[in-house]
Amino acid sequence: MLDKVSTTEIDKVMAEIGRNAKAAARQLAIASTEVKNRALHAMADAIVASSARILAANADDLKQVEGKGLLPSFLDRLTLTEKGISGMAQALREIAEFKDPVGEVIAAWDRPNGLNIERVRTPLGVIGVIYESRPNVTADAGALCLKAGNAVILRGGSDSAQSSQAIHDCLVAGLKAAGLPEHAIQIVPTTDRAAVGAMLSGLDGAIDVIVPRGGKSLVARVQNEARVPVFAHLEGLCHIYVDASADLEMAKKIVVNAKMRRTGVCGAAETLLVDKAVAGTHLVPLLEALKDAGCEIRGSAEVLLACPTAAAATEEDWLTEYLDAVISVAVVDGIDGAIRHINTYSSSHTEAVIAEDPVVVARFFNEIDSAILLHNASTQFADGGEFGMGGEIGISTGKMHARGPVGVEQLTSFKYRVHGTGQIRP
Repeated sequence: MLDKVSTTEIDKVMAEIGRNAKAAARQLAIASTEVKNRALHAMADAIVASSARILAANADDLKQVEGKGLLPSFLDRLTLTEKGISGMAQALREIAEFKDPVGEVIAAWDRPNGLNIERVRTPLGVIGVIYESRPNVTADAGALCLKAGNAVILRGGSDSAQSSQAIHDCLVAGLKAAGLPEHAIQIVPTTDRAAVGAMLSGLDGAIDVIVPRGGKSLVARVQNEARVPVFAHLEGLCHIYVDASADLEMAKKIVVNAKMRRTGVCGAAETLLVDKAVAGTHLVPLLEALKDAGCEIRGSAEVLLACPTAAAATEEDWLTEYLDAVISVAVVDGIDGAIRHINTYSSSHTEAVIAEDPVVVARFFNEIDSAILLHNASTQFADGGEFGMGGEIGISTGKMHARGPVGVEQLTSFKYRVHGTGQIRP
């Protein structure tokens, strides 16, 4: 670790990391699918073989945060288990089975002058990933970037430093086993915040894009300071709207799952909206189902009348990603009220509608502009793996280049190949 050295020394180390990544990216861009897949399988094998070491490192990380009053959702993201490590390895094997996007011809057409034009997928180059508390991101990001032919520079949080390092060692072992440059996947060897600043500067042009995955303050810093493009992953302020046409039993199951399956994930529902037309029949059963699951209710005036034990929701509640067993609930004036509320408070991440009326569903899909919209399904499906994309680096809430789950295809750009037979422009 370089935690106690000068900023100047950190700048030198980060500059070298950037140069090494850029050199590795040139080799990865022309690496065959077979070689990349061989590396991914070797990484998965190394993770399984190193399970005990990874768990020991994770235990050390958890010990470091004892007594700091961290939210259960934070500890949930930080904690690794044998099942989780097995799943991590399996995710790498699944990524290996994915179609290689590099070199794929996205479109092709002929011009009247005889030119043949192709649009072809290419790697982005060097990707910087800055993340907090989730050591599994080390494996997911490293594998996805490799499959897409990119080098990656990983900077995890101080809370998961030892876990991330143990996982990274397995990734490097896989690279070496396949004959790929070990600098293709690098991890920043310091938790000093100056290293983040160096990455945001672009490392003298080495980094082509930054992907932040963490809390609101991290993402805000990245967006404010980055001098390279950013795949923004804002907070998951996710909503569920229960329409008058909703099946109540279905709504109860979906709402409880969306909020309580895992409260600390970005796809967890934070606000429930109920159509006033069925507030008399649907509201209390929904609230009771949530309370029975251990969820705290913060509600609007109509909700407080139906549930006296609920706390009054403030303006801040409608803007809060709880990442905990807490949900804000409001009664709204049908689909119009739901659309107004969501468009006012949403972070453009994920929203769900529970309805049988196709007109309501069509309006919800057409008039709400979040990255992921679901009909009669839990918001917890907002996940690259559930989309059949294998792992993901994060869910982009921006609108440029990548939106929604950022998987293998989203980690590529494209170039044009133009074939002629001697044409010149008059």
